[in-house]
Amino acid sequence: MSFSTIKIIQPVPVTRSHEKSILDPLKSNNNSFLGTTHKLRSISSKSNFPSFIRRSSSISAVSDVVKEKKLKSNSAISNLLITKEEGLVLYEDMVLGRAFEDMCAQMYYRGKMFGFVHLYNGQEAVSTGFIKLLKKEDSVVSTYRDHVHALSKGVPARQVMSELFGKATGCCRGQGGSMHMFSKEHNLLGGFAFIGEGIPVATGAAFTSRYKREVLKQADCDYVTCAFFGDGTCNNGQFFECLNMAALWKLPIIFVVENNLWAIGMSHLRSTSDPEIWKKGPAFGMPGIHVDGMDVLKVREVAKEAVDRARRGEGPTLIECETYRLRGHSLADPDELRDPEEKANYGARDPIKALKKYMFENNLVTEVELKAVEKKIDKLIEDAVEFAEASPHPERSQLLENVFADPKGFGIGPDGKYRCEDPKFTQGTAHV
Repeated sequence: MSFSTIKIIQPVPVTRSHEKSILDPLKSNNNSFLGTTHKLRSISSKSNFPSFIRRSSSISAVSDVVKEKKLKSNSAISNLLITKEEGLVLYEDMVLGRAFEDMCAQMYYRGKMFGFVHLYNGQEAVSTGFIKLLKKEDSVVSTYRDHVHALSKGVPARQVMSELFGKATGCCRGQGGSMHMFSKEHNLLGGFAFIGEGIPVATGAAFTSRYKREVLKQADCDYVTCAFFGDGTCNNGQFFECLNMAALWKLPIIFVVENNLWAIGMSHLRSTSDPEIWKKGPAFGMPGIHVDGMDVLKVREVAKEAVDRARRGEGPTLIECETYRLRGHSLADPDELRDPEEKANYGARDPIKALKKYMFENNLVTEVELKAVEKKIDKLIEDAVEFAEASPHPERSQLLENVFADPKGFGIGPDGKYRCEDPKFTQGTAHV
C-alpha cells in the first residue's frame, strides 16, 4: 500500500521486501504539508502566522488500500478506518489519558504532588495511536511527559497515581515520581527527566530483541520498541547517534517524535535549521514520515505499517507527529510565550473531539455509549486518587535501595541494619 497524501522520504536503497509499503518512495507529491522549509518568521505576530501552523489540516493518512476498498464495495463498513470495537478502545484510552492529567492538575495544586509535573493534554492521539497497536512484550520508552504513555501501555491508573503521590504502592514504590514511570511487567522502560537519555535505552531494547532472535535463536521474538521524544530532543547528539546505530543494525525500533512545536519556551522554528524533522530519517538510511499528530486514525495508520515493518525485520522508522500540548510546559509554567491564535488553532483540533466526530458521522457509536465510557473513566480516576491517598509512604529502609551495587558497602551497618534507620543519619553524624 502507499499513502498518496502523506509526505514520505525513503532512503536511496530499494525496499528489501517485495511487498509494496506505505514507506516506499512516492513518485510525486504536490500536496501541502504541515512542515515548512520557508525562512523563519516570528510567530508572535498574527499577520505573520507561519504556514507551519496554518496548514495544519492538509495531511491525510487514508491509504490507497482503503481507497481501493471504497471503489470495490458500496458497503459502509468497507469505507471505515476502524471498527466499532476498535473505536471504543481508542476513545476510552484517550479519555483516560485526558481525565487522568486533568486530575493530576487538581492534585498538584492541592499539594498532593511535588516537583515538576508535565501533562500530556492534547497529545493523546500519539500515545494511543502507537501503543494500542503493540503487544505486551513490546517495549515503550518515554520522556518526562510519561503518565499517559504508562496508562496506554497498561500500567494501572492506581499505580501511576500512587507514584505521583510518592506512595509505596506506586509503580516505582514511590521512588520515581512524575518523570520516572517504570514497569517491568508492562515493558515500560522508563520516563526520563533529561531529554534524549531515553533514546539509547530504547535502541538497546531493540538490539536485545534482534539478538534474541538471531543469536539466541528465539524464533518467536519479533518484539519492537517505540521511543517517544519531543522536537527539542532532535537537536541532541543521542538522537543522531542512535538513528545511525538503528539503521546500521536494522533494529526493530520506531522513533516517534512528538513535535508539539515548543521545547519548554523555545519555538521549534527558532531552534533548528530545518524544522522538518522527518527528513533526518533518510539521511541515516531509514524512512522518514510526517503525520498529523492530532488525528488518532492518521497516527494509527502510519504506526501500523511502521510496527509491521519492524516485526518483519526491515529496520527502523522515524515518524514525526505534529501535535500540540494544550497546557503549559509544566504545571509551573504560566504559558505566556505562545501566541493565543496558535493555541486556539490547535485547541479547535482536539484529538478526542475529532475521534468522537468521526465515530458519530459514521454511525459507529451512540452518545449513550460514549457517555458510559466517560462515566467508567471518571470512576476509575476517583478510585485511583482514593487509593493513592490511602496508601502508605515508603519505608525509610528504601532510601538507599537501588543506589549501591553492594548495599553492605554503605547502606547496611555493622549491626546488619540499614544505616538510614540510625536516628542520627539525617543529621549527617551516623557512623560511616
